[in-house]
Parts: sequence; C-alpha cells; structure tokens
Amino acid sequence: MSAADDISRDLPVAPYEQLVFSGGGLRCFWHGGWMEVVSDVTTFQPARVTGSSGGALSAAAFLAGRETHLLERFKHALESNDTNLTLDDIQSDDDGRSAHQRIYDAIVHDVIDATAQARIADGPAFQISVSTPGDTSGAALRALLGGAIYQLEQIVAPTPRPRLSSIAGVEQRLIDAREAARKGLLPDLIRMAATVPPAFRADTWDGEPIFDGGMVDKAPLPEPDEGRTLVLLTKRFHALPSDQDDDRITYIQPSETVLSGSKLDFTDPTLLEEAWAQGRKDGRDWLEQRD
Repeated sequence: MSAADDISRDLPVAPYEQLVFSGGGLRCFWHGGWMEVVSDVTTFQPARVTGSSGGALSAAAFLAGRETHLLERFKHALESNDTNLTLDDIQSDDDGRSAHQRIYDAIVHDVIDATAQARIADGPAFQISVSTPGDTSGAALRALLGGAIYQLEQIVAPTPRPRLSSIAGVEQRLIDAREAARKGLLPDLIRMAATVPPAFRADTWDGEPIFDGGMVDKAPLPEPDEGRTLVLLTKRFHALPSDQDDDRITYIQPSETVLSGSKLDFTDPTLLEEAWAQGRKDGRDWLEQRD
C-alpha cells in the first residue's frame, strides 16, 4: 500500500499542512522507503506539496499512490541498460543526449499515466520547482554556468537552498502541477524539472527554457507558504536553513550518505533498493525518536 492511500486508513494524522520532496537523482528513492515505513503508523494529508528535480517525481508518485510501482518500473528499466553515455547519444537529435533522458521520460510517462494524473489533479495543491534563465538567449550556457556555480557552492558551503546560481541569471519558478495534470502534461513537466545540461536537452514551458530546480532550491517551500511543514531531504547538510528554529518547519535528512557518487548511475538497479532500504531504516529511527 502506498503512502497516499493512508487517507482511507484509521491512523492518526501527521501534523503537517505542507510536504516538501527535495531533489537528489536516484537518492530520491530514499523518499519512498521513508514514507513507506512512516505511513504505516500515521496518515499524511497535506494541503500543499512541492517537489524539486527528482523530488518532483517522488511527490507525484506519493500523490498518485504509485511509489512501489515507480520503484519496480525504474528497476526494470535499469536492468536492461548497460551504459550511461555513448557517442550516438551525444550526436542524437531525436531522443535526447543520454540514456538518462530517454529512460526517465519513458518511466515517468508510464508511472504517471492518465489515471495517476486524474488523481493528482483532484488532490492537494501541488507545485513543481524549476529553474530558468528567463528567455531563450544563451539559455543552455547560462544554465551550465549556474550549474557549475551551484556545484561549487555545494562543495564550499552545502545548503538545501543555494544562493549563488542567480549570479548566472538563473531564477526559480513554481509551476502548478495540478493544472499540468489536468492538461495531460504532468509527465513532461516532471521530466523537464530534472533537466541537467548537457545530459538532458532543455524544453520550454510558457515560453521559457526550464532546467533542474535544484540549482536554485533543493527543498522549495510552496506558495502560499503557510502552516507546519515537513521537508524530506536526500542528502546530509552540516547546516540547515535558520527557519527550522521556529518549529514550523521540520527537516528530515538521511542518517548517512545515500548513494555516494552514484546518484545518476542508470546501469545498476540495486542502487534503488539501497536508497529505499536506507529510507526505511531512517523512517523507523524517526518513529522511535518520536515515541
């Protein structure tokens, strides 16, 4: 049973009006393991949900009740893929520049199908965070520069909310994912939200090229931002945003590094199981600490 199905079960309701799924590539399967364990004893009924990068897919799978299906579908895809990049991928004009884009696109369209989109469209407010240079002039170059600045900041002063990508003119957008679902466009939006150049070719949304939202905010708060909030990170940080001190926002992060150096390896399905298992362990630990 998935976390989103808990609404029909006789369980206490978690005291969070907002739920945030951070990005993190394949580390985002940590979300599924954590939610699977915690949802056995408490119900999540958020009024607002947000997701960034791979966390956008985690959030959609949660809302659609498809977390386990996503895990199995992703594992099956990785079992038949033996390389992350070939010369043909780089030269291709058809399906994207890497196995990542082709595989991710197929998985998202399969898991977040018409039935899932209808459920999401009728669910709580759902926003997906993306980044954009604002127009098409030099978009890819500015996104590459923003990504490089982001990576440097994560080495020097890692934070869930990067501050320096704006130097390259990269800005955040929160897109209404329920509206995208009503139009049948949610799978495309989820894929676009994980666009990391040069591996993924960028697309446009409302006339703007959009890229991975993690460059500007790995844990995006919704708009409006109201009520108690649970933020599920997939990476450990030495320092978290100061707003955690007001008791309104609770940050949950893994107890240890998840998939060190392997978050984008699309050739090894055991990585998904490893991240999921770590999430289950951390979920059990979190429940024990609350008792």
